[in-house]
Amino acid sequence: MKKSTLFTIVFIGSLLVMACNNKKLTEVVEVPLPASDDKITIGLPEDARADAGAFSLVKLPNTYDAFGPSIGTLAMENHYSKHYLTYTNNLNKLIAADQALVDVSIEDILKKVDMNNADLKNNAGGYYNHTLFFENLAPVSKVLPKDTLAAAINRDFGSFTLFKTMFTDAAENQFGSGWAWLVVDKTGKLQITSTSNQENPLMPKQVITGTPILNIDVWEHAYYLDYQYKRKRYIDNYFNIINWKKVNERYLEALKNKKP
Repeated sequence: MKKSTLFTIVFIGSLLVMACNNKKLTEVVEVPLPASDDKITIGLPEDARADAGAFSLVKLPNTYDAFGPSIGTLAMENHYSKHYLTYTNNLNKLIAADQALVDVSIEDILKKVDMNNADLKNNAGGYYNHTLFFENLAPVSKVLPKDTLAAAINRDFGSFTLFKTMFTDAAENQFGSGWAWLVVDKTGKLQITSTSNQENPLMPKQVITGTPILNIDVWEHAYYLDYQYKRKRYIDNYFNIINWKKVNERYLEALKNKKP
């Protein structure tokens, strides 16, 4: 065997060992895609239940197949019953081990989280981000925002079309895994931002902070089964399943709770 080949093998093996030794027990990783010869069984949303703890899964308003073709049945089931569930269970374990977090709302946990505490930041963020994402979904309707929210979008972005372009750009251009957000800032203005991994605009040290009222998950687990690398198509189709009534309710609540 040539020396260069042997060196390459040893070097790669060292990297793999280092990676394994550095992995934390509570780290959330991408769930592997099913092999082509695996038998796939799709359950019901109510079959997914979090372990006993402070937080539970938000209930989906419909079955997994109700959001197609924007999000396929398998992708929705995988996202909800595996990724979201894992973050929820991990967060409940962390809270059970820290009495200072018991009976604290998820929003207050996020606002005060130590950004160097990766376990709490990632799992609390993962729980909150997914809860908001799933709560804001509805079966395909292609309706547009109405009432107060529609007026605010026109005021702060010029039109719904311009808002959609800016939100799409934020989601599409988020490098790697993360989220795009529509938030209400402390003045009551709507703003668009993006965050990496499981961070969100409630956390400290964000470029734009505020109360989230809409978000889109651009981790690959959210869209790869349906769209592969075509993130833009996933984002475009996401607008077909937004529950704008729910988003409007969140907007009104954020205005009511904002500080003067």
